[in-house]
Amino acid sequence: MTNDVGIIERLKNHFAEGLETVTSIDQPTVIVPRGQLLAFAEHLKSVEGYVMFNDVLVVDWFPARPRFEVVYQVYQPETRQRFRFKSFVDESESMPTMTGVWAGANWPEREAFDLFGVVFDGHPDLTRIYLPDDWEGHPLRKDYPTGGNRID
Repeated sequence: MTNDVGIIERLKNHFAEGLETVTSIDQPTVIVPRGQLLAFAEHLKSVEGYVMFNDVLVVDWFPARPRFEVVYQVYQPETRQRFRFKSFVDESESMPTMTGVWAGANWPEREAFDLFGVVFDGHPDLTRIYLPDDWEGHPLRKDYPTGGNRID
């Protein structure tokens, strides 16, 4: 599998400001301002051909602000190339959903919501996917209590 060595330059030309290149050993990676995420994603899919959504991951940088790093993984099947883009969001903020661009973002976004509490605006069914609806908190947050047993 090879990487598209020109993609970051093309993206920076199209999105004149705001993109930040991230040094990565495995695939091209950029940081995208939260306000540009949807336009960026639509461009990646329609122009660059990254039609397959692989995953969305969350990194909790507690106590840093913004707290969460949201990492998206996409794939271009014709050239077998991967691409990663990231954005940051705080607890009181929300991310735009990617489900309108890639339907495959549905369950990974629900997982990120369930386990970290990241809210995705416009998601068609942003409900818990692993834990019961009455579960309190988000267990993969760094400040989630880890001691003792839950007793109802």
